[in-house]
Amino acid sequence: MKFEDFAAKKMLESTHGPDNLTDREKQLIGLAVTVTRGCIACSGGRIRRALESGIPQETIIQAVDVASAVNAGVTTSIALQGIEKEGLNLACTSGACTI
Repeated sequence: MKFEDFAAKKMLESTHGPDNLTDREKQLIGLAVTVTRGCIACSGGRIRRALESGIPQETIIQAVDVASAVNAGVTTSIALQGIEKEGLNLACTSGACTI
């Protein structure tokens, strides 16, 4: 089987059709998704294509940093909601909860 055999290929191709987002925006959003989902091959390809399209390395690094920060915030929020849901009374005593 090849990727071309799956419906996901057509869905992915269709996302590049509308003109509401610039190519740069699509590249950076795609990169944020692939690094967040943990796909090494996809992320590497996205970074290569972003560089080839003229997006500066510094911009790519900042996009990855933003995706990382958002993901960290979501992870922390989920943990805190789980603690609250379970009625746990946990206090941060080691200083790990502060920046």
